[in-house]
Amino acid sequence: MSADAPIENLLATGERFAAPATAAAWSAIADQQRWNDETSADPLAFWRACGDRLAWATPPAETMEGTMGDARWYVGGRLNATVSCLDRHARETPEAVAYLYLREDGFERSVTYAELLAETCRFANALRADGVTAGDRVCVYMPLSIEGIVAMLACARIGAVHSVVYAGLGATALRDRIDDAGACVVIGADITYRRGKEVDLRTILDDAVAGAPQVRRTVLWQRSSGERKPLGANARDWDAYVAGASQTCEPHLVDANDPLFILYTSGTTGKPKGVVMTQGGYLAGAAAMLPLTTGIAANDVYWCTSDIGWIVGHSLIVYGALANGLKSIVREGSPDFPTPGTVYEIVERRKITKLYTAPTLARMLMRFGPDLARKHDLSSLEAIYCAGEPLNPEAWHFMHDVMCEGRAAVCNQWWQTELASPSLGFLPREAILPDKSGKPFGPLRFSVRDKNGVLVKPGSGGLLVLETPTPYMFADVWNDRARYRRYFEELPGYYTAGDVATIDAEGYVTVLGRADDVLNVAGHRIATADVESALVSHPACGEAAAIGKPDAIKGEAIKAFVVLRNGSTASDELRRAMIDHVRYHLGPIGTPAELEFVPKLPKTRSGKIMRRLLKAQEAGLDLGDVTTLEE
Repeated sequence: MSADAPIENLLATGERFAAPATAAAWSAIADQQRWNDETSADPLAFWRACGDRLAWATPPAETMEGTMGDARWYVGGRLNATVSCLDRHARETPEAVAYLYLREDGFERSVTYAELLAETCRFANALRADGVTAGDRVCVYMPLSIEGIVAMLACARIGAVHSVVYAGLGATALRDRIDDAGACVVIGADITYRRGKEVDLRTILDDAVAGAPQVRRTVLWQRSSGERKPLGANARDWDAYVAGASQTCEPHLVDANDPLFILYTSGTTGKPKGVVMTQGGYLAGAAAMLPLTTGIAANDVYWCTSDIGWIVGHSLIVYGALANGLKSIVREGSPDFPTPGTVYEIVERRKITKLYTAPTLARMLMRFGPDLARKHDLSSLEAIYCAGEPLNPEAWHFMHDVMCEGRAAVCNQWWQTELASPSLGFLPREAILPDKSGKPFGPLRFSVRDKNGVLVKPGSGGLLVLETPTPYMFADVWNDRARYRRYFEELPGYYTAGDVATIDAEGYVTVLGRADDVLNVAGHRIATADVESALVSHPACGEAAAIGKPDAIKGEAIKAFVVLRNGSTASDELRRAMIDHVRYHLGPIGTPAELEFVPKLPKTRSGKIMRRLLKAQEAGLDLGDVTTLEE
């Protein structure tokens, strides 16, 4: 069997769980397939209605013009994103809480919509007075905080294009992103908090800016308890920068197809790329898809555990959340500090109703065991949503059976930086299949094809492609139009997502992982996700990663890396038991030839396992770009 053969899906549990009856009280869509069929009958009418949710200064004349890969959305429309996110809520419900900010050292702060608008306007006025104009790029290197969100919104208020870089990436990664975006101003912080320590960001920021001569201003938010270094000639203290600035700022109107932000991908493979999102299309999609696919509303206590440095933070913490007037909890710090039960403690104390998180966090909690979860009252949870990597059935069961005791909807979702809002998954009122990723949302249409664009048969693996344009799809790659075009030229007429997947006869998609992570073992093409899910279903396995190693007979042999759950001890006996466990579930072709116990897996700071790094280490090769590697 060649490398062109279909990818085999080895792990399918066949389980199906009914949706909780309580979801009918807060989730509007009862039948996902009917919703999909109705919206697909007239996709432009659906997207037009999504656009109608926004506050337009000049309504668009057309919903869309062009085709996949060169579409323009809400043509002729003019707006400012912050009006939809701030002004209308500050006018109608000024005392409504926009954010409750928590910090791992116990500090808390809440901010209302009226207060958030005032702070945004102050910072926007300071930027404007400093010469920042519409179209200028501003780099935001800030931890998850009210100030970090204000920096983003202040840029949008005056039409500047923000580029948020996760606080903690190294100086080289930060400088590369500053240079590529052509940022003239960098907004940063001196520290962030991680596991009880003040983590130095100032040195990283200073080193990055020193190598970026086009940066004419640095604004520094300072919190360090230690001695503060003097600011450089072009640097300003945050508080001094906004001192005296007015709390009202006229929003700068922009065209719907002007860029709102650039967000650089995490760089699990190759050079990070600057994904460009537009003012109208992105905001319409983020504002509509969040409530439609989750049912999260203003009366919820909602916690998204992501960070503003990632697309989930942009869409579900900032723009999508604010456009819907949500009350969001944000927390700066490690999720397992000061105690392993910190996540549970926050859910219990704050009475969280909707939680949006990642498989990484679910597997972390699973490693701590079920007893820790059962010590806390988690009965307020009505739904948990999970996205970021394939969610293995064992982690789904832990959230559903242990954390929620079967009461809540636990819904897998799939999207990516290039598709900036939920794109396929399960809805809260639908039956859940833990071994599937779900169905497309609304008028989106996905298919699975081979490298020649031919549909593969149901249940066979291939390249996941999007067949229908959507307003919240990226509009360009900053400074690299050719790279952008490749996503639509690999299989002309489609957007190639870069993931491998299957679609079964019922239309359920199972995303198996990145196309780069497919194994070819003795002529069988299988996804790392299947091997990893089989491993994680063993009671001693907390996390797992699988890679292929060259093998003279099989082509590739599987090597697995395993992080054990708390209370389990590495041994040769356990290694053999885990390998036999995989053999039982996947058969001989999916069985690891080697299994190594490791204290942790290399991940990006957004939680994605860097399998290419494991492969490079095994082969003794150069590790390549590791700027996004989690410490």
